[in-house]
This record gives sequence, C-alpha cells and structure tokens, in this order.
Amino acid sequence: MESNDFNKRYTKARTKAIEQDFMHLNESQREAVLTTNGPLLLLAGAGSGKTTVLINRIANILKYGCGSDSDYVPQDVTEEDLSQLESHINSPLPSDLDSGTKSRHNSYPLAKLQVTPTEPWRVIAITFTNKAAGELKDRLCRMLGSNAEDIWASTFHSACVRILRRDIDKMGYSSAFAIYDTADSASLMKRIMKDMDVDERVFPHRMVLGYISRAKDEMISASEFLSSAEKSGDIRRRIIAHAYTEYENRMRNSNSLDFDDLILVTVQLFKKHPDVLEYYQKRFKYIFVDEYQDTNNLQYILVSSLAGAHSNICVVGDDDQSIYKFRGATIENILSFEKHFKDARVIRLEQNYRSTGHILDAANDVISNNKGRKGKKLWTNNGRGELPELHITSDERVEAQLVSDTIVASAASGKSWREHAVLYRMNAQSNQFETAFKRSAIPYRIFGGTGFYERAEIKDMLAYLCLIHNPDDDVRLLRVINNPPRGIGSTTISKLTELASELELPVFELIRQSQNHQSLLASAGRLQKFVHMVEQLRELAKNAPLDELYDAVILETGYVQMLEQKNPEENISRIENVMELKTNIISFMNENGGTLFDFLSETALFTDLDRDDQDTDRVVLMTMHSAKGLEFDTVFVVGAEEGVFPGMRAIGEPAEMEEERRLCYVAMTRAMRKLYFTCAQRRMLFGKTTAAMPSRFVREIKSDNIEVFDDRQSAFGGFTFDYTGGFSSQSSKTNTTYNANVHDSSHYDRKSKTQDYMKTTPNYKTGTTAAGHHISYDFKKGDIVDHSAFGRGVIKESSPAGGDALLEIDFEDTGKRRMLLKSAARYMTKVELS
Repeated sequence: MESNDFNKRYTKARTKAIEQDFMHLNESQREAVLTTNGPLLLLAGAGSGKTTVLINRIANILKYGCGSDSDYVPQDVTEEDLSQLESHINSPLPSDLDSGTKSRHNSYPLAKLQVTPTEPWRVIAITFTNKAAGELKDRLCRMLGSNAEDIWASTFHSACVRILRRDIDKMGYSSAFAIYDTADSASLMKRIMKDMDVDERVFPHRMVLGYISRAKDEMISASEFLSSAEKSGDIRRRIIAHAYTEYENRMRNSNSLDFDDLILVTVQLFKKHPDVLEYYQKRFKYIFVDEYQDTNNLQYILVSSLAGAHSNICVVGDDDQSIYKFRGATIENILSFEKHFKDARVIRLEQNYRSTGHILDAANDVISNNKGRKGKKLWTNNGRGELPELHITSDERVEAQLVSDTIVASAASGKSWREHAVLYRMNAQSNQFETAFKRSAIPYRIFGGTGFYERAEIKDMLAYLCLIHNPDDDVRLLRVINNPPRGIGSTTISKLTELASELELPVFELIRQSQNHQSLLASAGRLQKFVHMVEQLRELAKNAPLDELYDAVILETGYVQMLEQKNPEENISRIENVMELKTNIISFMNENGGTLFDFLSETALFTDLDRDDQDTDRVVLMTMHSAKGLEFDTVFVVGAEEGVFPGMRAIGEPAEMEEERRLCYVAMTRAMRKLYFTCAQRRMLFGKTTAAMPSRFVREIKSDNIEVFDDRQSAFGGFTFDYTGGFSSQSSKTNTTYNANVHDSSHYDRKSKTQDYMKTTPNYKTGTTAAGHHISYDFKKGDIVDHSAFGRGVIKESSPAGGDALLEIDFEDTGKRRMLLKSAARYMTKVELS
C-alpha cells in the first residue's frame, strides 16, 4: 500500500476511534469537540449546550491532544496496527456510552490514539462569573478526575489577580494590593467630588466613573484624558478629567485596583514586560473564552495577547445575545473574530435543548430583523409545545393581576413557584407585581437585591479585614475608623483626608504621625489607639488561621458589642450576619486553604449570579439583563410596549434598537415550556400615565407563532380589539389604530381568542367572574377553606384593611400566610363540615 493512502486510512480511523468517545453529542457539537488546532469560534445559540461542548473539547485535548484532526502518523505504526484499529472502531459501542464520562478504548492502547496530549495546567478557561467557573471545574473533575484541578478555570478578573500577584511589583504596586468593588469605587469618587466642591446632581459619581471606565477600556490614562480635555475647552470634560486624575492618584497611593484596573494593569504588564507575556504564552497552549460576545476591548487585548504563541484560542458566544453594551461590551469582537484571528473556523451550534419549537420560532422571527449578526436559526427536537401568548390589558394594575392569577393557577396544577419568572426592562416595573403577589400570598424574590456581601455590617467587617491586609486602603479605613464610634468625628476625618491629600500620604500613615501635626493633636490619642488596634491585628494575621483572626477582629473592634448595646432586638439579624461571615470564612478555608488576600479577592469578585439561590421556591422577578444564563419553565415578558420595551432611547437609533431586540431574544429564550408577553393600553410610570402601543418586537412574531388575547373587556368593558390590520383602541373620544406588524400586517388577521382561565377571573367592579359566577367574600375567623394553590387551611385572624380585610390563614402543607380577602376569595372555597 502506498504510504500516502496508508496515512489517510490511519488518520481517518484514529479520528473515528476518538469520535466514538463523544457520540452522546450532536453532529455540530462533535465537530467542535474534535477540532483542536487553530482559532475557533463556536456560535452557540441559546440552550445549545455550549458548556457541555466546552468541557468535552477540553477533555479531548487533555486525553488525545490533537489526535482527532492531526495528519501526523507515528513512524512505527504498522499495517497490523491499522487493521487492529479499524477492527476496533467497527465493533459495537458499549450500551452505557452515553455521558461522555466513559471510554470504549480500554481494549486499545490509548497512546496510539494520542498526538501531543496537553497537560491540564496548560489550559485556561475564562468565564464571566465565579459560578460558571466553578461549574466548569466541577464538571471537568467529574469527567477527568483530579488532574482537572490544575486547569485554570476562572473569571477574567480572577485570572488577572493571579497573574498580578506574581508580577505586579514590576508595575510599581505591592503584591498586597487591595481590590475595590463597585461600591468602594463609588465611595471614593463621592469623596473626590465633594473635595472638588462639585455638585453630585450635576456630575453624578456613577456618570463620572462611567467615563473613567470607558477611558480605561480604550487604554487612555488620566494624564492623557486630562490633556485631551484641556485642549477641547469643554469645561464638563475637564472636571471629569480632574476627577479621573485624583481617582488614579488616590488608588495608587492606597495600593488599590478597581475591576477595570485588574485587566488594564495586566495588559500594561504584558506590554511593558514582554518576558512576562512570553511566560504565559508558553504556559497556556489552549485558551478558552466563554460568553465572548460580552467582552470589551481590554478583554480582547488580554486573550489575544495570551493566544499569540500558539493561536489555539476557542471562543464561545452568541452575537444574538450581546446585551451589555452599557457595560462596555462590544459586539464587534465576535462579529470580527475571523478578521482578528487568521484561518479561524466558525461552527454553529443551533440545536436547542431548552425550549419548545413554537418558542424558538417566535424568537427566530424577532432576531431575524437584526442586520448586525452572523446569522443562525435555532431548532429543537423537544416538540412544538404551546404557542407563546400576548395579553393586552387595560393598565399596569390589571397586567400585574393577570400575571398573578396565571401563576396561582399554574401552582394549583402542580408547578413550583420557582419555575416562574417575571422579566421586565426597568426595575421600577416590579412595583405592581410585588403588590399583586403580596395580595395573593405568592412567595417571590427580587433577583439582584441586596446580597449578603452588600449588607452594611458585612461590608464593615470586610473593611476591617481589608485594612489588616492593606493599611494604605483609605476607602476601607475611612469606613471603619469611627465605626463603632471612637470619638473620631467628621471634623477630624475631614482634616485627615485633606492633609493626607496635601502630603500625598495614605491616611493610615498620617494617623501614625498624628502627634506631629498641630491640626491633629486634639485627636492624636484616639487616633493612636486605632493604629495600635490595627497593628495588633496585622501582627496576629501573620500566623493565625483566618477564622481565629476574624474572632479577634470581632472582639478587638467591639463591632458586635456595639450592635448589642444599641438595640439588640432590631440588630439581631445584623449580628447573625456578622457571625455568618465566619461560616463563609471556614468554608473558604476548607475548600481552598488560602490566605487573607485570597479570601478578600474571592469576595471582591462575587457577582449577583454567584449569589443566586435557585433552590428557593419563590417566583423570580428580575430585569431581562439579569436573566441571561438562566432558564425557567414559564416566563412572563411584561411591559412589551413601545417606549418601555424597546425604550425611548432606542427608538430612532438603529444600533440601540438592535441591542434591544437582542435583549428581547434573550428574554424569550429563557422560557422552556411557556412564554407570555403582556402589554398595557395605558401605563403609569414615575407618576405619569401615558398611552401605549404593543412593542414592535411582538409585532415581528408571525401569526402562527403567537396567540393574542384581549384581556381588557373581561375587567373593564367598552374596548374592542381589531385584528384585521392592527391593534385598535376605541373610546367615546378616540379611535387610534396601531399597525400590528410593520412588515406584514396580516400576521394578526384573525379573531380575538379568550383565555380559558378568564372564565373564572373576576370582574373587579362587580365581584363576578367573566362567566357570571358570583365570588363569595363571606369568609371569617375560624372558617376552614380550600385554596387552589395552598391547599386546606384555617382562617386564624381577620382584620379590617381599608376597603378589604387582611386574613391570616394556617395551611396544613405550607404554614401560615397573610393575604387580602378580595384577592384570596377568587381562589378559595369554604369547607362545610357535616
């Protein structure tokens, strides 16, 4: 046999043998896993199993190297080896080879299938949340065993912390640098603006920090920004530039970095010290980046720099889910991937494992209207499922009650509360839903509310730990210097900050020297006691375990004692939180065995997604942005109106409108089984009532992919709903017609349908259902009732509440709940005992 034919047969057989380890994947997923060399863009649609692909691709590279797509044939391979391999791949597959965790190659030498297998420590996988990084590492360990522990699976920020800890001294920082989260940065900027005598109402600190963040992303230093501002003659820009300069100086003086700095300083380190970059380029043979559509300019520079030596960079993302432009993300990174990386391959993952066919078709209808996309079409084998629904209500109150009624009915049919999510464009929209849910005793939670690490008492205790780690951290020092009160008042603190700025000293160093400054002599004794306490704790931190150090902080600072003395009953939850932080510290020690620096770094990089407890059985209310990466059985996309979603700022701005449309696509593809849209004919927001028309996004959905319900008549009467050419609203004074679909008005050329549950939904004016059945409000203390969602219970209390009554009902299965009579009555019947 000619050598060339033999080599082709052998490499084809080798690929086939390796492929059989991944037969549990679909064809596109398998193609992605078996592609190991060069730049690769995985366009992974929503719910397409991208994490599974990522994990299996890493597993393939670690186990087989580039054996699946390499032309290399070892010189010692014989015809007998080839025959043995071909016989092996033609044998039946094991019946249990379905998870990717088992291999069928026990009977064939693994070494003969390998081509330069990669060591785990030469792989880095970068994600956007600690939760995603942890899931990636856990799944890799389950598949590959303990070897996977050596893989760098981390967020952008965590990876940069690790790099900087080794070499940040080359950039003029100490390796004991502090990390400022967004709240710390805000606190510092507020102080700077106050010192500059700038009105917060004219120059909000968040706006100024936004300018600084964008400048850093473009690698514009404070001095360059100031020079440009001075030349422009723009007074507003000059003020921001001076604030940027002061911010940078104070951050430097306190040996601190904010989130932007972590990436910026790492990129600068690579540029100024090529030897450091070369070290990491040689170390990392394979680079993986998840959610690539959310990267900004600095993140692109970082990963492209790391990939410079081998060009083995695999990015996973979905241009149709790029929704974080306001955070600095640029969709151009994913749209221009092939331009940035020569000979790049693009593989589309279009099979969806999450949603039903009708939901995906509706989502495809919407996103296909965007021009700035690479193009793909989701499909599924999950079946067609139920059609998405649009419900048009009279106002925001009826909208909220309709959602509430639908969720109660769903819960009564056996669905858990947590399977339902209400998604809105603005946080302010949650108000009406919270009110409706409270009336109906629906358990709910606001996603992204005050998390554990944002509570004041936790931030206070972490500030003490940060100060022990880095006494030059002015923001943390000023937070706790008089907390608990130590007689160091605002006047003394102002003198400290002003003098420290004038002398270009960290505040802690100035406190050490306080007896040498006339303006501080009166407070010098109290200041020295504070210094002595911190120094003692710093000394203890050198040898004591973290949990013992934390005990000492609680004791020496007197923080818990202060809470106990102030008002022990009101502060009990705060004291419990302070003590609960010790649980987190011990868990960290058990899992990581790290230092104080490591613990503080981890807590500083925590995000809302990392805090989410999806096991809590409550309905979730959240913004559409927060919903990305999550999935729910039933999703309500509320406020689907022009001016709300899409928002007014996007109207007339093509690029902004495309991002809003991508946001709609993200919201729709969170739904697994049922998707609802709601809109109101008129809506009050921020104290102003305006008329509204249905969102263009809903009107872009084809008629056979959505059902439209006019729910106004059921409660208010007097309205008509015309599907022959558009939405219409009629009253005695107005007759306004809205185009149902800007592209094809025939999409809604059909008769209005009435939802089944509306037969039992009450008319709020008369106390009857739409079908004319009377609702009984005759419930009193002692009555035994059956509730459609909560089961059987006894009314323990009934007290007047305006024009309603507040009931306390003790349910057999779910315990005591409080609900308003008029809301509860529609779901309850009285049990008459014989």
